[in-house]
Amino acid sequence: MIVNSTSKKAGDWVVVAICIFVIMLCLLPMMNVLARSLSGRIALIQGRVLFLPVDFTIDNYRFVFTDANFIRSMVWTTVLTAIVTVFSLAMTTLCAFPMIYALKGKRIINIFILFTMYFNAGIIPNWLLMRNLGLLNNPLVLILPGAISVFNMIILRSFFYNVPESLRESAEMDGANPFVVLTRIYLPLSVPVLATLSLFYAVGRWNGFADALMFLPAASQYHPIQLLLFNIINNITGIEGQEGLAAHFEVASEGMMTAAIMIATVPILLVYPWLQRYFIAGVTLGAVKG
Repeated sequence: MIVNSTSKKAGDWVVVAICIFVIMLCLLPMMNVLARSLSGRIALIQGRVLFLPVDFTIDNYRFVFTDANFIRSMVWTTVLTAIVTVFSLAMTTLCAFPMIYALKGKRIINIFILFTMYFNAGIIPNWLLMRNLGLLNNPLVLILPGAISVFNMIILRSFFYNVPESLRESAEMDGANPFVVLTRIYLPLSVPVLATLSLFYAVGRWNGFADALMFLPAASQYHPIQLLLFNIINNITGIEGQEGLAAHFEVASEGMMTAAIMIATVPILLVYPWLQRYFIAGVTLGAVKG
């Protein structure tokens, strides 16, 4: 018997239309920023720019790319993001993998780990801790405190649980130690989830600026790009003795600021297409397969 699927097809088109509408709605702010970054100063002052450039110009980007502080901050943020992503993935893996074994005190360890997920000491105790550890105005403060996300560790641990124990047991019978089991069996099977977690860590570090704002007040050379943009937008001109793009805030047009925002946003957006196939597989690992 052939079932009439006309209503089903109509419903599919409605879902597609809604998805396209939501995507366009999310892209509108970015389109506005892009249009402003490519528009002339007079058009911006007159408020004639919406989603298309008016009095097209690339002078805003030329000014940003010639600013030494901005370029240095971009390079530093790129290096920092790569270091944080690799280090955080390593620490997360080393925390999640032992949890698949029947360890003594495993339940207590899990309680301590989950406790940090729901409770935080607060800004002032964290600042005092960083000071006592000698991490204030130290670039390591951007790497070590957030090295492990408990949420990401739980995701990775759940994936490890789904790997058949027979693989691990057969490897152990052949004399493989836990390190060999991890590197030869679990990690090769975990590429999708590791790619997903790496995207989470990379985006979080690239967009982060609060920790640098609190813990690096006198180390402007280690300020990430988002903190530089924060200083520009808020007219904080204390970077490099009021030199560079931040010092020119009052005379710089809105187009220069939006150009800086676009340059700081595009690199992290380009990471997603590269990890897309792994990301889609990673976020659907818990789906029921039939």
